[in-house]
Amino acid sequence: MTEFKQDDEITPVIFRKYGPGRGGEVIALFPAEAYDLQGYLCSSYVHVGQHGSADPHHVVRYTRPAKPDEYAALKAELEAVPYGYRLKVYSREQPAHRAARMQQARDWRARA
Repeated sequence: MTEFKQDDEITPVIFRKYGPGRGGEVIALFPAEAYDLQGYLCSSYVHVGQHGSADPHHVVRYTRPAKPDEYAALKAELEAVPYGYRLKVYSREQPAHRAARMQQARDWRARA
């Protein structure tokens, strides 16, 4: 049996909430994690569908910041087995997040 080990690194996350037309779904954006070779898309997570890609600028435009009580369940899910994230919640993307995402994409392209 594999022992659960929480992630050693702190992962930046931004929680956003869609309006009623989208069911009020909360999305977790990982602004420092690239999802494509250009670094334009970031990794994201929702309850239904789980991990995927997201255009962080598009998501921010069509959502509002999620309140702590609105994202608590999603945060707990990400911090539990099997993910084990150590999350630091931000209200918006920081320049360092975008730089890290772009660097990760450049590293991927260099290995391709």
